[in-house]
Amino acid sequence: MTLLTSRSGRVAALLAVAVLVASGCAKSEESTAAPTGASTQGGQVVQTPTAPAGAGCTIDAFGAQKFDLKTAVVGFSQSEKEANPFRIAETKSIKDEAAKLGIANLKVTNAQSQFSKQISDVQQLIAQGAQLLVIAPLNSDGWEPVLQQAAAKKIPIITIDRKINATACKDYLTFIGSDFTEQGKRAADQMIKALGGKGKVAILLGAPGNNVTTERTNGFKDQIKAAAPDIEITFEQTGEFAREKGQQVTEQLIQSNPDINGLYAENDEMALGAVTALKGAGKKPGEVRIVSIDGTRGAVQGIADGWLYAVVESNPRFGALAFETAQKFAGGESIPEKVVISDREYDKGNAKDSIAEAY
Repeated sequence: MTLLTSRSGRVAALLAVAVLVASGCAKSEESTAAPTGASTQGGQVVQTPTAPAGAGCTIDAFGAQKFDLKTAVVGFSQSEKEANPFRIAETKSIKDEAAKLGIANLKVTNAQSQFSKQISDVQQLIAQGAQLLVIAPLNSDGWEPVLQQAAAKKIPIITIDRKINATACKDYLTFIGSDFTEQGKRAADQMIKALGGKGKVAILLGAPGNNVTTERTNGFKDQIKAAAPDIEITFEQTGEFAREKGQQVTEQLIQSNPDINGLYAENDEMALGAVTALKGAGKKPGEVRIVSIDGTRGAVQGIADGWLYAVVESNPRFGALAFETAQKFAGGESIPEKVVISDREYDKGNAKDSIAEAY
């Protein structure tokens, strides 16, 4: 898989700058070969930052007991129904890497998009003797009951994809995920290119109550404001990261804003729902330029078919990075509070050749 490097000068400059984390610093690398401290998973380069000496979180600082990952009880809590390709790929990555490493006691739960169930799921994992927890949180807030129970037993928690609003190296170990603000900025760069810097744009917002939606929205708006003041954002409504809801909101959008030029969907499922709505309204491919975030196979096919303009990947392949981080922690290495995974982009220049590589 070839990672794109031909972006705006702003993104090119960012790639040369370290991604700062409060407890250390690391670079978000993009290359066709794995850089130092990185691994390659499913053709995708993922970066594994390490904290500088004296920074980050160690097993002694956290107060956890040493454990052998192969024999430890490891709990993985998935948040959403595995109808979304992102969640399917995410869970598969965790299971596949655990099998590869010989982790014998992996326990997997799925909250089925119910936050109260996810809390009880994780509490049950703690009761079953989990020595490490990997959590894909549904929401960023409301985790106090779990954090208190985990802290009492000094169980390290690695959160993936979404953050928990708590303190690293105290309430949880680290967060592994994409730079969501940067994803929003990259999506804005693609929209600016799609519209030639002028036009009216609608936003299909993700689900409220988590950092992904907030950061993807802020990144997009900030970049549009800074780089393309002649683009006007005239409509915003949540599509809840769901295809059906994305379709419903876009149907409303077509009625209320028939002169819309571009649509920014904060995930591919909403974008594909929007395509269904546009088809139903008799629109032609490319009549409304769509830019989305995720990198699912259906969305990449949508670029090839002319319905989507570009997609910024949100890499779901956390397995190798999560367990590599856990092994380093168990071995006494210092772990930063944020580990950044690399994301590629898809557009008409590479979509047809990349469909099989998308998830």
